[in-house]
Amino acid sequence: MDAGITWLDEASLMAMLKDYLDITVFGVLGFMSFVMLAFAVERLLYFARVELRDIRDRFELEVLLTRHLTTIASVASNAPYVGLLGTVLGILITFHDLSQQATLSATAVMLGLALALKATAAGLLVAIPATLIYNGLVRRVDVLTARWHSLGEAA
Repeated sequence: MDAGITWLDEASLMAMLKDYLDITVFGVLGFMSFVMLAFAVERLLYFARVELRDIRDRFELEVLLTRHLTTIASVASNAPYVGLLGTVLGILITFHDLSQQATLSATAVMLGLALALKATAAGLLVAIPATLIYNGLVRRVDVLTARWHSLGEAA
């Protein structure tokens, strides 16, 4: 490590990383899930009560119907990366711990890797439903937009 960093040595950094990695990764993924679900519910409620007849401009329609969809898509696309980051850091911790031991144990390696991979699984458990929800909401936007166009043609 850089000699300029004296307030935190390698062992302290690895210990802190080991102590807070799971709670940080799962906390971030939990927050992402909460935001995604809150916006998904908000969009579903909005779609159920939107009055297409009151919207006169196509651009206003797009803005109103697609609000928060970018956030949902961002959760879907970034949750696997958060999980992967947790896995990479977990593997880093495992290798560091192994380097500090006198003997190499296959059990210790496998246990460390298995624990690290749970972060990737959690990221996928957030991303897959977010992708499905996003695709469903985009389909609903397309249906509402088509209905709005047909209202304009009927008038």
